[in-house]
Amino acid sequence: MSKTNSGRYFEDYRIGETIEHATPRTVTDGERALYHALYPTRHAIHSSDRFAQNCGLERSPIDDLAIFHIVFGKTVPDISLNAVANLGYAEGRWLRTVWPGDTLQSVSEVIGLKENSSGKSGIVWVRTTGLNGENEPVLEYVRWVMVRKRSLNAAAPPTHIPVLKTVVPADRIVVPEGLDFRRYDFGAAGERHRWSDYEPGETIDHIDGVTVEESEHMMATRLWQNTARVHFDATARPDGRRLVYGGHVISLARALSYNGLANAQIVVALNAGAHANPCYAGDTLRAWSEVVEKAETAAPGVGAVRLRLVATKGAPFILRDEDGKYLPEVLLDLDYWALMPM
Repeated sequence: MSKTNSGRYFEDYRIGETIEHATPRTVTDGERALYHALYPTRHAIHSSDRFAQNCGLERSPIDDLAIFHIVFGKTVPDISLNAVANLGYAEGRWLRTVWPGDTLQSVSEVIGLKENSSGKSGIVWVRTTGLNGENEPVLEYVRWVMVRKRSLNAAAPPTHIPVLKTVVPADRIVVPEGLDFRRYDFGAAGERHRWSDYEPGETIDHIDGVTVEESEHMMATRLWQNTARVHFDATARPDGRRLVYGGHVISLARALSYNGLANAQIVVALNAGAHANPCYAGDTLRAWSEVVEKAETAAPGVGAVRLRLVATKGAPFILRDEDGKYLPEVLLDLDYWALMPM
């Protein structure tokens, strides 16, 4: 009997099943240092204890997207080890602040299945929850992924396509406990632009670019304990190229967005996301954002802004062709809520 795990294939999933993922992981300040080494992030609340304390928090929390990567990475051996592609996200919410010393684990529920017309693969939808050491949810999101079939002759599970919200309503956003932007230090944050300075429909070219290095995206893949073969095994794809983990692109784009959105301090919800085209080492990413919506919160001095973040190898503000398809240079189209001083 084999003691190794070759991963699940499409026909192995069943609607309603719950999957508890290995391995619990205690997050330390080293996580922050590595995250900031991999991505050119400069948002102050995740960089400075003093800044965070001035904003009502006990200290600087772990970066929101680092939490996402840790929770996501644990799901890979059970959900996407045999994936063709990670397709999208919805209904994501950060529910509790994560501090150095917290231990995170992940659990997923299968909520949707649909075999592709080719009969070679299918789409699997899962709702994943990240939990801390007290078994409290810190993050939840839905993602869907295309997974290979083990056997073309295998019977496909019954089709069920979940109905998902297109956006997290503003009143469902969870503001970190104690957050207070009334004493916000704009000088330390790096920009003077506040919530009232942004308007829906406004677009922002973040100007800067970053070239993806083979060593960096491989380090990130290992850091997040992401075992998907297409990311680390050059023989897993016919072209012999390692596919850059989509979360790496998300974090690079979010870090680049600092230039123009330095005061969009905390990511609190993930409305939708698509990895429009593959990213490879050597690609140079640039980012632009569109302000989609604004909302007030009950927290003192704290406003919410809904943003569309696009990572591209091409020019800003160009997303689709005349047929409505993503242009080949567009890598990421992400819709999220962030918190900003009013």
